[in-house]
Amino acid sequence: MKVVIAEKPSVARDLARVMGAKEVKDGYIIGNGYAFTYAFGHLIQLCTPQAYGYATWTVSNLPIIPPEFRLEVKKVKRDGKQIDDAGAKKQLNTIKELISQAEEIIVATDAGREGELIFRNIYYYLNAKAPFKRLWISSQTDKAIKEGFANLKDGKEYDSLYMSAKSRAESDWLIGINATQALTLAAGNRGLLSLGRVQTPTLAMICSRYVENKNFKPQAFFKIQAGFEKDNIKFKATSNKIDKKEEAEAAIAKLAIGTEAKVVKVEAKETKEQPPLLFDLTSLQQDANKKYGYSADQTLNIAQTLYEKKVITYPRTGSRYIGEDVFEKIEELFQHLAETAGEEIASISRNLIGARLNKRSVDDKKVTDHHALLVTDEKPGPMPKEQQHIYNMIAKRMVESFSDVCLKDITTVTIDAHGVELIAKGTVIKQYGWRLSAEQVDLPDDEKNTDDQDNENAQLPKLSTEELLKILSLELAERFTKAKPIHTEASLLKAMETSGKEIEDDEMRQAMKDCGLGTPATRAATIETLFQREYIKRDKKKLIPTEKGLAVYRLIKDRSIAKVTLTGKWEQKLEEMRANKVSYDVFMKHIKDYTVKITKELLQLRVAIQHEEIKPQQKGKIKCPKCESGNMLLYDKVAQCDHYARGCDFKIWRTLNGVFLEEKEMKSLLENGMTSVLKGIKNKEGQPIDAALVFKDFKVSLDGV
Repeated sequence: MKVVIAEKPSVARDLARVMGAKEVKDGYIIGNGYAFTYAFGHLIQLCTPQAYGYATWTVSNLPIIPPEFRLEVKKVKRDGKQIDDAGAKKQLNTIKELISQAEEIIVATDAGREGELIFRNIYYYLNAKAPFKRLWISSQTDKAIKEGFANLKDGKEYDSLYMSAKSRAESDWLIGINATQALTLAAGNRGLLSLGRVQTPTLAMICSRYVENKNFKPQAFFKIQAGFEKDNIKFKATSNKIDKKEEAEAAIAKLAIGTEAKVVKVEAKETKEQPPLLFDLTSLQQDANKKYGYSADQTLNIAQTLYEKKVITYPRTGSRYIGEDVFEKIEELFQHLAETAGEEIASISRNLIGARLNKRSVDDKKVTDHHALLVTDEKPGPMPKEQQHIYNMIAKRMVESFSDVCLKDITTVTIDAHGVELIAKGTVIKQYGWRLSAEQVDLPDDEKNTDDQDNENAQLPKLSTEELLKILSLELAERFTKAKPIHTEASLLKAMETSGKEIEDDEMRQAMKDCGLGTPATRAATIETLFQREYIKRDKKKLIPTEKGLAVYRLIKDRSIAKVTLTGKWEQKLEEMRANKVSYDVFMKHIKDYTVKITKELLQLRVAIQHEEIKPQQKGKIKCPKCESGNMLLYDKVAQCDHYARGCDFKIWRTLNGVFLEEKEMKSLLENGMTSVLKGIKNKEGQPIDAALVFKDFKVSLDGV
């Protein structure tokens, strides 16, 4: 029997259907010589510090560096304790039983770094010995699944991918555990202060941009704008920046409406504007945030759903290219879009069938584990609005990417107005090419380049040098320098991709991707972690640091853990490990040395922290019901024991059954076991009633219910 291990139940069911297995058992499907089983994501995790004997948070324990990392069953918190996840344990036992009967294992977890780690952790935790092969596919269509099973890869081909994933997980554990405990202890246990290998430099980018924006002092500058007309075509010309008002006034005083100015230079240049590259996950997330306001996590989840519906290819890709083999089938996909897509995309697709296609996005050498995002030849049925938006974005980008270049004639005219140089620009599009399909995402006003807009004209008349033109209008325009805008998820993703370097060119950004912050698959989770830690919040599309986030930033901004370039170098080494260019031992020795260094750095902050404001909303005199020696720290959303660093991890939500508990009611609940009668408490049916809350056996319930 061949045992197939998928990442989730829905994928296992789909694989089983395609491969003819129909008998459904508890935790697996069997038939046709196969048993299809599944994980629920990570069933196995790295052991917690407690497993190595570090039960409490103390300076003397740090840094915690296990001689060898161990694995354990996924844990959940219950009644303040970490216990085995019952569902994970049960499914693990099912997998163990199947593996004991397996002649061969087929790895069908997601074809990427995280999917490889999910399988290998299960395999090694169970001490499995059966040989395994890899199903490596880029779409979930029936055709792709059958081809994948017919061309299984030797599992050993992915050893370097696993070592890269293992190194990433262990380095995140070492830096996250030690840095978090060190800063929290240095701050005197005034609240959990979480730090992480990727999380912290990402927070630093958000905070530094926010601080820079808020501290920015606009500087005034001036421009002279003159209006002209020829052949019934009106246009304007603008001077360069003039910093001082007196100089600007002196310059405009030389001019007057009705006086003549001379054309001194006419420069016409044809430019080719290449179509955009295909989407990878990060660029899809950026555009979805700009266009629809979707968060990175929301876009990833929508794309994952579309992938499981078989209508798009693997979404967690970091490549914006396809190989020649995929390009050979691209016309079939245009035929599919011509028959199934909305009229705009269908019309362009029809024009591309049989046409000479632009191959800018075709490069075998630049395809990594998976090629760029494409639609598949599966017909999409009716879908929710959000899914339709993302599907259409991917389809539209496909037809744009393979369309012809956009040809423009850009004319720049230089005019001498009594010693004042004025510039006018005009653009004539000779061939729209891919722009026939391009619905441009509007930039926010504060991201638009006003300098360029001042010179732009929809149309310029035919002009020649030495020609004289009358000034028909005159204006001294005051402008102000602008701060870099506060990060949105779109701009943050772009910055994470390039380790904060401002690179506009698509291909240059692609070259930088191996040393960005995180990977396309993990960036959304990093941003969500910052929200969960209450380090940042949203203001429409803007990412705003909270007081807690800013306080942490002020403490660590000059420390190496906040340096974007350092984390970028680690990502580069992990990619090199995947390519067998760096060994696990060399990388992990560097990480362990760094862990010792950063732990020492953070513990030395104890004196400086006394002046920082990292504190809960209030520290009431509410006795902790679990350890009985600590007091509860009251935050906006939770109440938490202040002795958590000594081993007490009790915490409780402040909003219970729809009602927010003030300090008085929280004290009554935790110390006396019951609140007073509260108005608007929600019962099990969600109906508001008047009732008291009861606290018993570390559970909250309604009095009398």
